[in-house]
Amino acid sequence: MIDPQEFVEHLQANAVDFFTGVPDSLLKDFCACLEHVPRGDQHIISANEGGAIALALGYHLATRKIPLVYLQNSGLGNIINPLLSLVDEEVYSIPMLLVIGWRGEPGVHDEPQHKKQGRVMLPMLEAMELPYSILGPDVDHAETLLKDALAYVRKSSAPFALVIKKGTFKPFTVSRVEKPEFQLSREEAIQQVIDVLEESDMVVSTTGMPSREVYEYRGKKGDGHQRDFLTVGGMGHASQIALGIALQQPERTVYCLDGDGALLMHMGSLSINGSLKPRNLKHIILNNGAHDSVGGQPTVGLDIDLLGIARAAGYEHAVRAQTKQELHSCLLGLKDSLGPSLLEVRVHCGARKDLGRPVSTPIQNKNAFMDFIG
Repeated sequence: MIDPQEFVEHLQANAVDFFTGVPDSLLKDFCACLEHVPRGDQHIISANEGGAIALALGYHLATRKIPLVYLQNSGLGNIINPLLSLVDEEVYSIPMLLVIGWRGEPGVHDEPQHKKQGRVMLPMLEAMELPYSILGPDVDHAETLLKDALAYVRKSSAPFALVIKKGTFKPFTVSRVEKPEFQLSREEAIQQVIDVLEESDMVVSTTGMPSREVYEYRGKKGDGHQRDFLTVGGMGHASQIALGIALQQPERTVYCLDGDGALLMHMGSLSINGSLKPRNLKHIILNNGAHDSVGGQPTVGLDIDLLGIARAAGYEHAVRAQTKQELHSCLLGLKDSLGPSLLEVRVHCGARKDLGRPVSTPIQNKNAFMDFIG
């Protein structure tokens, strides 16, 4: 296994000292190290992976130095355009090092949404003519691979990818970063939301922990799972799925349970929701200021005015709750409001260790949901 601090220090010794990207569970120890080793302005958690590529490009233009971009392989879709239309050798020829977490690696157990991505990742890199090396826990020559990768980047003035297998990095323990300790947990907030829904209401829940918590609470209540669409992949797209449903089912209310990291990833969706004015769309942001499902790395969710942004984007109603009592009152108001409506619920980080995962497949979830709509 690779010591993440030694890995980062080796990068810095080779003049790579700017890091940006979107956190990944396979890279959580590497990401935790980045939060404490470089200067604050040398590590930026970007809104999405494509934005990280652009940040890295700008950094290189200003400094002539090599930046590093990290991501989960599910973020490949977000980097293809800037990588091929800007960074590529045949366009601006920008040197950068990519560190990509290999979710869904063939032969390694993973969730359904990662299997196809993991299987086709290497062919995708090859189709993009992006050279790569693979690092795993059993690799004893990581320093050599890294040295060779940087040599290629400098010589070719082009990107190179390091593909990181599960368990590659050793645990990195750091002192706990102080975060606001809100009264509600995300799970408690989700349960309150579900408890006020009408029988005909539909829920679209964002990827990661929120969908798992929705699924488990529905099971506990004996409600069945047909009223919920679990957006197990496609981070940042839950609100547009909800919008697509709401526009075609105007007599039924659609609740989108979103996260702050997911909202930030494709925040332009707010403007589409606001401009189309679906009266039946209720958008709930579970905001803990963190990428909680992949390691708790910070977002800027608590540093910006989500309510002001929503109102400026055309939302008819925007409110915030931080306590159980406030949430109850806001949910009653949300039910009576004409959408699009946004409710920001500030919650603390963390999830139960024994939180389960859906036992039904995505196809079964889709079919049950469509039957419920029908």
